[in-house]
Amino acid sequence: MKKDKLIFKLLDEEQQRQEEGLELIASENFASKQVMEAAGSVATNKYAEGLPGKRYYGGCQIVDEIETIAIERAKQLFNAQWANVQPHSGAQANAAVMLACLQPGDKILGFDLSHGGHLTHGSPVNFSGKLYQPFFYGVRQDTGLINYEQLKEVALRERPKMIICGASAYSRDWDYAFIRQVADEAGALVLADISHPSGLIARGLLTDPLPHCHIVTTTTHKTLRGPRGGLILLGKDFENPWGLKTPKGEVKMMSALLDAAVFPGTQGGPLEHIIAAKAVAFGEALSDSYMKYALQVKLNAQAMANAFIEKGYNIISGGTDNHLMLIDLRNKNISGKAAENALVNADITVNKNMVPYDDKSPFVTSGIRIGTAAVTTRGMKEKHMEQIVALIDDVLANPEDEHSVKKVRKHVHSLTEKFPLYK
Repeated sequence: MKKDKLIFKLLDEEQQRQEEGLELIASENFASKQVMEAAGSVATNKYAEGLPGKRYYGGCQIVDEIETIAIERAKQLFNAQWANVQPHSGAQANAAVMLACLQPGDKILGFDLSHGGHLTHGSPVNFSGKLYQPFFYGVRQDTGLINYEQLKEVALRERPKMIICGASAYSRDWDYAFIRQVADEAGALVLADISHPSGLIARGLLTDPLPHCHIVTTTTHKTLRGPRGGLILLGKDFENPWGLKTPKGEVKMMSALLDAAVFPGTQGGPLEHIIAAKAVAFGEALSDSYMKYALQVKLNAQAMANAFIEKGYNIISGGTDNHLMLIDLRNKNISGKAAENALVNADITVNKNMVPYDDKSPFVTSGIRIGTAAVTTRGMKEKHMEQIVALIDDVLANPEDEHSVKKVRKHVHSLTEKFPLYK
């Protein structure tokens, strides 16, 4: 078969872009060679609808072993009682949870997307806002911190079937115990979507939601540094059915409802090559070297946040507890879109992002979101975060000055050359 030169040329260019530039998008990271090797392995050829030992296809004895290892490693990593490693993404993990626990039209209470939440937490343009009746809580305008009083007020007034916590652009830890207390009073289930900080949570560097939240979902990339995919977890105390019923009226254990909601409820055959890569990534995340990495991610984020604050940037909530920060650029007289474009020209990749109480559209935004997971994977430390902030500030101070941007790009390449991706 003739090699597809066009596609592989573009892949080479993408590898060069990743190696030469500074990747600061909070939801991105660099998977290891063995994770990528597993993701591109012969397991991509195998169809395996169902669960290990309960497949609808023959010849699954080997992928059964692979998937079982992925499940056991996920349980060990998160100290969970049960795991489903089949969701193709975090969004599909959330869709499966909602299918298992809710009926169309049920009320849900989620973290407002414009305040740092996620599309699948009730956004009107997403299935979660179309199939269910969404209500929202946000952050306090004066502090940028979660408005737990608002969460409680809305929960007790509306009595949602599910409260969703977790975020895509919130830099502080969560009070899961308080949310569970509110949920118990309101008669709601709690879904914690920990897709962003899950690697830090797994290693005990942030509050663990599993003792408090009925169901936990996450992606397997971002801080976990695995392949793109999803994961659903149950803690030790949450296997009872809570009166949830199947369409036939049967009350079943939550794990069985969630398994059925993944397949055949929301997707067909699992991606066994990606599950193999997840197994590898979970194994890596259990290692001592990963623990050192996770600690450095937090240290780098704090160093970066402090450096931005020293240069007069407004970080929502005033700092960070995890791997990311959301920066309001309105006092710098530049939009998120303009900042993103200018930084891309300097080979610094960030993403424009809405900030709480934004006065610009989602296509323009007043902010940018920045994370340290990927640059930490390269081996960078706190002093390099200060250098990166200085380079970003140089670009944003003169975004249309091509000479200045070119000078910054040269510095970026000099820095990344010292920290090669794949040695």
